[in-house]
Amino acid sequence: MGEAHKEHVFNGRLVMIGFGCIGQGTLPLLLRHIAMRPEQVLIIKPHDSDLEAAHQAGVQTLVTALDADNLRQVLAPRLEPGDFVLNLSVDVSSLALIALARERGALYLDTCIEPWAGGYLDASLTPAQRTNYALREAALALRSPSGDAPTAVLTHGANPGLVSYFVKQALIDIAVAAGGERRAPRSREGWARLAQSLGVRVIHVAERDSQVGAQRKRAGEFVNTWSVEGFVDEGTQPAELGWGSHERHFPTDGSRHSEGSLAAIYLNRPGAATRVRTWTPLAGAQQGFLVTHTESIAIADYLTLGDRARPHYRPTVHYAYHPCDDAVLSLHELAGRNWRKQSRNRVLKDDIVSGIDELGVLLMGHARGAYWYGSRLSIEQARGLCPHNSATSLQVAAAVMAGVVWAMKNPTRDIVEPDDLPHDEMLRLCRPYLGDVVGVFSDWTPLSGRDWLFTEDLDRDDPWQFKNFRVT
Repeated sequence: MGEAHKEHVFNGRLVMIGFGCIGQGTLPLLLRHIAMRPEQVLIIKPHDSDLEAAHQAGVQTLVTALDADNLRQVLAPRLEPGDFVLNLSVDVSSLALIALARERGALYLDTCIEPWAGGYLDASLTPAQRTNYALREAALALRSPSGDAPTAVLTHGANPGLVSYFVKQALIDIAVAAGGERRAPRSREGWARLAQSLGVRVIHVAERDSQVGAQRKRAGEFVNTWSVEGFVDEGTQPAELGWGSHERHFPTDGSRHSEGSLAAIYLNRPGAATRVRTWTPLAGAQQGFLVTHTESIAIADYLTLGDRARPHYRPTVHYAYHPCDDAVLSLHELAGRNWRKQSRNRVLKDDIVSGIDELGVLLMGHARGAYWYGSRLSIEQARGLCPHNSATSLQVAAAVMAGVVWAMKNPTRDIVEPDDLPHDEMLRLCRPYLGDVVGVFSDWTPLSGRDWLFTEDLDRDDPWQFKNFRVT
């Protein structure tokens, strides 16, 4: 892809925390779309490996592991008003970074809300305290009463992040197919009323990753197409889902929260051990993992109408993820180890030989049944569009770039989530890097093909009940 239009002129310092596969894939996009010199970028990471992309780009690097004891000492002298903290790390507290950035007058963006190292696996915490629900509530509590503090964009990768814009575009597409207008609602309530009027009852972030590396997984190794640490952390958190107002079978292992938005519940089991039936256009019917993601909570919260405890309307929302085959094998081995991570990690990128990442949202319950909208990005397309990327990393990196651009153009918007940002503008920035963006209607339901070899406990009166999706 040739030289892109510069979306914004940035005169400050951009401090990138972490430089794994997402950071390596994001850096060339930032330099392509933002007018800034490489020496304005500082990358901080805990070890000196995998810095080739940084050295090629001519950016500054600092090798040091950030923790609660040294965060202020390392970062505060390097941040001035108008600078930008881009958090692409694991094991560094998002809340601590947000607080320091705001104190220094700097902007902020992350792709997920991280605790300090060990926070996801701290057995002294209750399952509720280890949820993304709790992390999100703590981050939102940092909002300024005045609402005009430096912009901090929470959870802005592919998912969470990009998928919120897919949901809004999918709602417009369904409305148009039903004979309605293409005009987008102008408020949160407007979007929720549109979803309610269309009859959308369930939203899956339905993803199938078919990328394959030249060397297959070996025993004692966790293989993935993105951060192994990040996937293991979220996979061992409790499964979480936005809980819809139409649901009438509360899970026997489910628990509610007593404070906050009340938009989601959690299951007393890991997401990596919880499977759900779902569908994507190329893979068709499949089983995915109900791994916790903040979009499951935030989208459900955003589309709620009425009292938060007894809403008039709220869709059930959750992730339904089929990772690459080697990651599935890795999860199976992880479960056999009682959720203690393997000793070796490997992230597939340069050694991927084929495959695509089919990432989208599946909106169900409306008059046309189901509608999937999203990105089909192959490894060949990703490599042609931007260096240092796989299909999976580029879907994330494009959204990170778009979020950084938006924050720089809107520097005093306080703490915001993807659902608060303009979906059309964000899709415009991301779309050149998403491969084939398609929308497909389907008559699939979670009851399709059931009760064949064995009798199942199903709610045949309402296919869109969570009990019909869940694999038991």
